[in-house]
Amino acid sequence: MTRPFVMYPHKALRTPAAPVTAITDEIRAIWDEMIVAMDNMPGVGLAAPQLGIGLALAVVDASSERGKAVRMANPSILHSSIEPREHEEGSPNLPYVSAKVSRPRAVTVRFMNEDGVWDRRDFVGLWATSVQHQIDHLAGKMYIDHLSRTKREMLVKKSAKLRG
Repeated sequence: MTRPFVMYPHKALRTPAAPVTAITDEIRAIWDEMIVAMDNMPGVGLAAPQLGIGLALAVVDASSERGKAVRMANPSILHSSIEPREHEEGSPNLPYVSAKVSRPRAVTVRFMNEDGVWDRRDFVGLWATSVQHQIDHLAGKMYIDHLSRTKREMLVKKSAKLRG
């Protein structure tokens, strides 16, 4: 059982997440819940604020076979490639709509791993897009913030209409 996704414009989606100071059993349980929610979407990443949890936690799994989720606390981008990659992005917090977003094709990310150790990892392609999308969520931003005001307003209205 997982918490429901909070719906845009819920304040959890616009509030920067609090840093995680230690990896505890509670943090591991939140990650487990996030992975279930991500797999049920189905999606390739999830940030804790999407479930209304104000902690800097993210999970990403862009593998084709699943079960390869990377659990991250306090992720930050150390390096981004110059080469961009465009990808159709969406969010369960703003259902029924999506938009093409251009982001760096590859990133190097520093994060605290599930053992409580600071780690760094290179992500490329869909993995990189998803990690950047989750880091945006942890900063109180959404993919629609990368769009023009007109396009953003159109998507928000369309999502609200389709949600009923």
